Amino acid sequence: MKFHKLGATLLVLLLVSQILFAQQKRPLTHADYDGWERMASEKITKNGQWVGFQISPQDGDDRLEIFSFKNPSTRQVIPRGTSFEFSADDLYAVGKIVPEADSVYLLKLKKTKKEDMPTDSLFIYNMEAGSLEKFPRVKSFSLPEKAGSWVAIHFEKEKKEKAKVDKEVENDSTTKAEKPKKTEGTLLNVRKLDGSLSYDFERVKSYSFSKDGAFLHYVLAEEDTLDNVALYLLNLESGESKLISEGMTSYSEVTFSPKTKYLAYLATDDSAKSKKPYHSLFLVKTATADLKEIVTKDSEGILSNGRISENGNLKFSESEERLFFGVAPDYVDYSYESDTTILDDQRVSLDIWGWQDSEIQPMQLKNKGREERFSYLAAIDLTTDKITQLADLEVKNVSLEPKVERDFGLAYSDAPYRINYSWDIQIGRDLYLIDFTDGSKALIEKDASGFPSISPEGKYVYWYDGRDSSWVAYDVAKKSKINLTKELSEVFYEELHDSPSLPGSYGNAGWLAGDEAFLVYDRFDIWKIDPVNPSSAINLTQGEGRKSSIVFRRQDLDREERSIDPKGQLLLTAFNEKTKDAGYFTGSFDGKTAPKQLIMTANRYSGLTKAKESSEVILNKSTYQENPDLYLGDLSFKNLKKVSNLNPQQASVNWGSVELVEYVSNDGDPLQGLLFKPEDFDESKKYPMMVYFYERNSDGLHNYRAPAPSASTINIPYFVSNDYLVFVPDIKYELGLPGPSAYSCIIPGVQSIVAKGFVDADNIAIQGQSWGGYQVAYLITQTDMFKAAGAGAPVVNMTSAYGGIRWGTGMSRMFQYEQTQSRIGGTLWEKPVYYIENSPLFFMDRVKTPVLIMHNDEDGSVPWYQGIEMFMALKRLNQPAWLLQYNGEDHNLVQRKNRKDLSVRLSQFFDHYLKGAPAPLWMTEGLPAVQKGKTLKYELNQ
Repeated sequence: MKFHKLGATLLVLLLVSQILFAQQKRPLTHADYDGWERMASEKITKNGQWVGFQISPQDGDDRLEIFSFKNPSTRQVIPRGTSFEFSADDLYAVGKIVPEADSVYLLKLKKTKKEDMPTDSLFIYNMEAGSLEKFPRVKSFSLPEKAGSWVAIHFEKEKKEKAKVDKEVENDSTTKAEKPKKTEGTLLNVRKLDGSLSYDFERVKSYSFSKDGAFLHYVLAEEDTLDNVALYLLNLESGESKLISEGMTSYSEVTFSPKTKYLAYLATDDSAKSKKPYHSLFLVKTATADLKEIVTKDSEGILSNGRISENGNLKFSESEERLFFGVAPDYVDYSYESDTTILDDQRVSLDIWGWQDSEIQPMQLKNKGREERFSYLAAIDLTTDKITQLADLEVKNVSLEPKVERDFGLAYSDAPYRINYSWDIQIGRDLYLIDFTDGSKALIEKDASGFPSISPEGKYVYWYDGRDSSWVAYDVAKKSKINLTKELSEVFYEELHDSPSLPGSYGNAGWLAGDEAFLVYDRFDIWKIDPVNPSSAINLTQGEGRKSSIVFRRQDLDREERSIDPKGQLLLTAFNEKTKDAGYFTGSFDGKTAPKQLIMTANRYSGLTKAKESSEVILNKSTYQENPDLYLGDLSFKNLKKVSNLNPQQASVNWGSVELVEYVSNDGDPLQGLLFKPEDFDESKKYPMMVYFYERNSDGLHNYRAPAPSASTINIPYFVSNDYLVFVPDIKYELGLPGPSAYSCIIPGVQSIVAKGFVDADNIAIQGQSWGGYQVAYLITQTDMFKAAGAGAPVVNMTSAYGGIRWGTGMSRMFQYEQTQSRIGGTLWEKPVYYIENSPLFFMDRVKTPVLIMHNDEDGSVPWYQGIEMFMALKRLNQPAWLLQYNGEDHNLVQRKNRKDLSVRLSQFFDHYLKGAPAPLWMTEGLPAVQKGKTLKYELNQ
């Protein structure tokens, strides 16, 4: 009897100790951010035998891990490794090793000169042998893409050593020390990956392999004078390096044809300082190194008053019979700019805004560099030397497919409609088929809504017509348009679309081989549509997606896939909109069998990659609690094996959990939200709660959220770990009522969480950025239920913001209110009351909530005077408000130092108001301009 009592007592003590241990887990601190790691660059060799990935802390040294698929426990770890690639023969991993972060930091503190800073190294890892080679002072490297076991290593300049002068030589007036020759070129080493063969070339400026690994080109940089620049072609099999050309000022756009029959390049002998150099296009037969100048500015067929553009990419057709290049117009009078009799301080500098301009001046200035570099596509037939100008001043845009396999392509022009773009971002475009043989254009559709593509066999041009909310195709042979989806039972536009713009589509999966059928998505399912008989379309997933609220999409396993093989496997991704579970199914291309589940779990899956020549796969799997680690497996998804373990320190931290909650808006709409709780959550306690929102977020239930310094919004793991609840509600919008819609969805969501009994209703705060910042500003004019608020980059005055500029793009802000996120749905003069009623600024006298505003002085999305308008109104009303303005920062913070600073201030602000913590000095005393940069005022006012 005593033994049983003792055992029971020990059991109770054990349970108590476990509970105490869980309670003793420490909260996250701002110091935790730097060491939190993420995975990137996951790769698997074509044969499926080797896997590698890069692990990066937020601040510190990366590392690479490379291992056998069959034996992942034994692996090669390469400290500070990055930018790695597997060789085409699957035998080697090659990448860079960067300098140690702490060493670089210390050298920067010492104001070390750039030339004395440590440089990158290169590693070559023989995976089978387990041997590792390293090469110091490496600028860049390259491997052949498709075949070959070569590497090209481009080294940095050698450090200049201070010469020791011999006294006798110094006193000998007849002896002169030879000066080192000036050149930007450096050593290029081209070697077999196993080191059995190697070639060195001095003063190399640029280089590249052919895809098949048969040749490498390299260009020598000038040395003292400009007459020794040269282009060479190295035959990797024979080791023969042939001089192709020398004496030109520059060689650029050096490009191998797909099967390496040719090498093409641009060259000029004009001065390097010339503002308008004239280039010629040259062609080399790689087998014989025969060289031919094939296009010059005087060639017949190119744009009138045109010259070959150095900014136009060279591209061969797959048959290697046609070469595409760019032409630039050469007719603008720049005599004022080139007039050397005018002093710089006498030159006029102004912008003229003309009502007839197709783009307003800020947009023109933003796009100025791109327009100056714009080139008009032309082509030369290499079998006949005939040159054809394809793009011209009327139809500027000609698109080339990734692989050009036919004699026609697509061209379009939005010029007739461009003037409306400032307020109508869904303008149409005139679509053309363009014949590459003679440049003739055939109009497909005038004022089309959509972005067209060509089917794999070239039988159809297809696009989603936003105005008709349907998929359409143009039969190239019959010259007729086909509506592919209009007669089908389901809709193919975004069903949850809630802005005044045209709804988009759910996308498509591509075409079956031979252009026999088109696979297109509705909200849940996949349809196979025969363009010859669209009404006979088959629902490949048999409507199971809509019945079960599961979104089915085809998983692409081959990035180079041209068309879909109907005899192959139809692998489907699956996502349940209600439960947020995800996984993979198989389907059938004939639609005779329902989708079959392979795996479906309460996880998020991403990054699925299949080995090109075998069945092995790698993928990431995560939840809020589980880091997206790497798993190995095959397409059965049975026995997935975890092979990484990032952030083990999370086990010692009070982390948290997330649950999906459902509630009803004030308008009766069913909605979902995410509720995050601390790991040691106690239902009998009352917790302060943060409320964050931006459109809809509930689909991200299983997203892993890393602790990280804030770019603009609260870091959820940090606040949860520090004993806050965090609620993230979804929002459904009514057109013209963005503010009331936010109220109708957010407030009942918050009330539904409060009703659960564990929320401290007197200590709830809200925070949001941009569109979320606007909603924060609006809500605090409508309710006093929030103890504090954080608004980042908020629009508070739609009447003044409407006429402003989005400086990041140079566009007018009108479209924002008439068509997209702001959702007013009309002009300021058509709907003035809507603009005013939805603008928080006009109701700032109702605000009783302390506010922390962040708005930066180089915000390119929301005019930063909006933050100033909000702050000044609250200051005038004597309401507690602070405005954080990070100098030189855009809409969201980019610089890590500023992100860390914002994170501290956000936590201090909300801790003060929701937890009663002492206020920091920056809140109580401010930060006077005379103290700027001298103190941060983080200290608490005890």
